[in-house]
Amino acid sequence: MSIAIYPGSFDPITLGHLDIIERAAACFDKVLVCVMVNCDKKQPMFTSEKRLELIQKSIAHIPNAEAENFSGLLADYARQKGANILIKGVRNVTDFDMEMQMARINRGIEPTLETVLLPASAEFEHFSSTMAREMIRYHQPLEKYVPAAVAEELMKGRD
Repeated sequence: MSIAIYPGSFDPITLGHLDIIERAAACFDKVLVCVMVNCDKKQPMFTSEKRLELIQKSIAHIPNAEAENFSGLLADYARQKGANILIKGVRNVTDFDMEMQMARINRGIEPTLETVLLPASAEFEHFSSTMAREMIRYHQPLEKYVPAAVAEELMKGRD
């Protein structure tokens, strides 16, 4: 069984993330969406529990995908899950360079880990979770940026 991990902070999950998950699910037997703590991000907009809840709602239609939180080293999570594939989405050359560095680090820690880079689909390559957070802060329509279940959930908080 091929098990792939799609790690990220997902603060919040976007349509671009969902696109990567759906495409990865078509390639692998199981996709584990791993909600990680990003030490570079000072204060996340959503708790890890809330991010996990939003992801679970967003991937409910994908039978071979599941999500969970993890606060340790990604290589340790992969070992625990018996996974040897990491999925990373890349939007541009900056993402590519960063993910190549991370792939080398992860492989140095766990030599069996392979990183598969999936290029962002054209319609999603221009935005990120950072941009989605700005749209949330300024009460902009969210349907173009986040999955419908997430947009609905976030709109409830505005009422």
